[in-house]
Amino acid sequence: MPARHRSREHALQVLFAWDQRKQPIDEAIASFYETLGSDEEPRETPPDEFMESLARGAASKSDGIDKRIVAKSANWRLERMPAVDRNILRLAVYEMTEVGTPAPVVIDEALELARQFSGDESVAFVNGVLDAVRRDAQNQV
Repeated sequence: MPARHRSREHALQVLFAWDQRKQPIDEAIASFYETLGSDEEPRETPPDEFMESLARGAASKSDGIDKRIVAKSANWRLERMPAVDRNILRLAVYEMTEVGTPAPVVIDEALELARQFSGDESVAFVNGVLDAVRRDAQNQV
């Protein structure tokens, strides 16, 4: 599995914990690293800078990102979306609009995350929202 995909998986896990526990993003990141080892076998894991930048960025810009998501997800309030889908969207919108990763790459990665961590209906939903965000971003250029 390519390193960037794994970093996106980990960023999604961190964002999910941050969203559910309502804790500072740095605490969610630290908790994530703590889960990688065990009491019997502590594991020194080098920091994943790409994962951390995605998680911190998406969390810090979540208010604006959430507004974009709601604007493009017809008849869905953010709090009614499944938490996994909401955080896949946050991660992808952040990466697409702030990091500058090409939209097709971001959308493809987000759909893969939806397949892994959510369900078939989520894949179509995530695709529709991200495609609308992509078109909107293109029209603003």
